[in-house]
Amino acid sequence: MAPTHFGFQRLTELHPISPVQPLVTRSVLGSVRQREESHGREVRTWPAQYQPEDSFAGHFEFGLKYERLNFEFFSRLFQQLDPEVVAAWVRTAPTGIYARRAGFFYEWFTGRAVPVPDTASNVGYVDALDSDLYLTTRNPDRNRRWRINDNLPGTPGFCPLVHLGPAASRQWLYDVAAGVQELDDTYGAELLLRSSAWLTFKESRASFAIEHEADQEDRVKRFASVIQDFSGRLDDVMAPANLQMLQTAVLGEAALRTGIRQSPVFIGETTFRGQLVHYIAPSEHRVEPMLDALRAFEARTRGVPGIARVAAISFAFVYLHPLADGNGRIHRFLINHLLAGDGLVPPNIVVPVSATIAANARARAEYDQVLEVVSRPFMKRYATSYRFGELRQCLDGVTTDFEFLEDEDAGHVWRFPDLSEHVRYLSGVLRQTVEHEMAEEALLLRQNDRARAGIKRIVEMPDQDADRIIRSLKESNWSVSNKLRKTLPEIFQESGKLHEHHARIVAAVRNAFEEM
Repeated sequence: MAPTHFGFQRLTELHPISPVQPLVTRSVLGSVRQREESHGREVRTWPAQYQPEDSFAGHFEFGLKYERLNFEFFSRLFQQLDPEVVAAWVRTAPTGIYARRAGFFYEWFTGRAVPVPDTASNVGYVDALDSDLYLTTRNPDRNRRWRINDNLPGTPGFCPLVHLGPAASRQWLYDVAAGVQELDDTYGAELLLRSSAWLTFKESRASFAIEHEADQEDRVKRFASVIQDFSGRLDDVMAPANLQMLQTAVLGEAALRTGIRQSPVFIGETTFRGQLVHYIAPSEHRVEPMLDALRAFEARTRGVPGIARVAAISFAFVYLHPLADGNGRIHRFLINHLLAGDGLVPPNIVVPVSATIAANARARAEYDQVLEVVSRPFMKRYATSYRFGELRQCLDGVTTDFEFLEDEDAGHVWRFPDLSEHVRYLSGVLRQTVEHEMAEEALLLRQNDRARAGIKRIVEMPDQDADRIIRSLKESNWSVSNKLRKTLPEIFQESGKLHEHHARIVAAVRNAFEEM
């Protein structure tokens, strides 16, 4: 009976594999070539002339040509595949582009050698990954053995995959630099810098709201200072010393746990029924090597234009959860740090993504949903693979009873997540933040400046008194409250010496906010 699937899906049947993050593409036989997409997956129908040989070589080549890649699937497939299977293909096509890419990928993912000679030196180099479709490094390493440009964005220790699609179809990918420049053109650099001071504080406060923590004033100020002082100013942000410095600055000197964690951790909650586990982060013995690999990913993707690397690095950090405490806030700090460091926003300009995420219940739910792109299928696979056993003390002093039983199998997911949806999510958040949060704050500041100037053209007074009038009139829908009459009786009491200016001041403030 002929197989009903082609490509990578067929290989999951020939070599029983079930990746935690499902394959995006399913290729099937049909009369007309077509593509149907639903809920982030695609079904591609192919006429009979496209049907490949029913073998590893036939289906892997077909997948490389026509389907979305999945590095977790590659890792699982090659782990169980005999290198002789790859070698047999290479021997029949020693200069073939797809055979060479298969050989390169096999050795890259497994560290095991394919028993064939090196590719002849007169064969041209080809890219390992299609840079027109995926996030890649701008400075590939030349793999002379396979005559492959190793343009993978990471290393075998950690390499998320980000599919961006053809350049002509990337209208969804927000150009944050152009958005901020438009604000600069509309409101001016001086006004943006002034509004940034409040936005920094707003970002800090919202970050605590995301984590359902109380935004005590000193904690808010600490995080705001970290954003202001360090965004775009650390050359090697993933270095352990820099992460610990940031962590201490965020948590304060009195924090109980700092540094790279050496204990297991899960994201969850405690209820009256017991512990609920929503996600299990990489086991403690994996943290340091994976953090080193994330550091390499950050270095290898420098110079890549746009926000794809910003999303990949910041969300990878959250899934790795490398610190004993403060991971969520540093995750959101990384977004602003990388935007500034990559030159996507000017120095000292804060893009308050946390404020957008925490704006309302729907926005918060969307943030949780994008985190569940990895965590939900992960927990579906490993729902029975953890337990709460005997208490033990870890090297970092943490006492825990948590045990995860599928470390080796989960390593494929932890090291090779697909973060494409996270780029789409962050793109939308940045668009909303720049075009609404930041634009509204700049407009409000400009209106306030106009209102203050309007007041002072009528009656000279200190800025704080003018701002008190503006705030009160806005809150009371342009009517004079009894509190304002008592606060500034000279103007707003009938017996006041400046009462004759009362109506003009109200009109000046109202006009400043109602004029477009």
